Amino acid sequence: MKQKDQDQKRDALKKHGVLHKRPEQVIDELFRQGDFFDPRDLVQVKYEMLRRIYKDKKTIQTVARDFGFSRPSVYKAQSAFERDGLSGLIPARTGPRQAHKLNETVVGFVKVERDGNVSIGAGELARRVKEQFGIAVHPRSIERKLQQKEKKAK
Repeated sequence: MKQKDQDQKRDALKKHGVLHKRPEQVIDELFRQGDFFDPRDLVQVKYEMLRRIYKDKKTIQTVARDFGFSRPSVYKAQSAFERDGLSGLIPARTGPRQAHKLNETVVGFVKVERDGNVSIGAGELARRVKEQFGIAVHPRSIERKLQQKEKKAK
């Protein structure tokens, strides 16, 4: 595979959250033979790891070593696969699942401030939020939230 193609694949894997953080720890022979098996592809690595257990009857200990995982991680992948199929091998997103700074209280405050002076900018609103609540919010986040509220109101 050409370097450009490898870079594009790496970028795509990273974008989708499935870039293996430690591909060098995958020592299974299939991942060292050619282009098809890619140790950077976390989903492919986990799937092949489980195939080794189910079809090749390899032990958890052997598979964990050959694929660079701890035994608890292998068991976790097994459970996720049995419960959710292939999609269970995709890592869950990390980070906040919802707006944690612009909660209803803060948004209410912003709306009151904005209603009092419609010409006030997002930068000034961000400054007032910082002053009132002690939290730093990016002006663009405030703009997006206000746009969302306007769309819902229509």
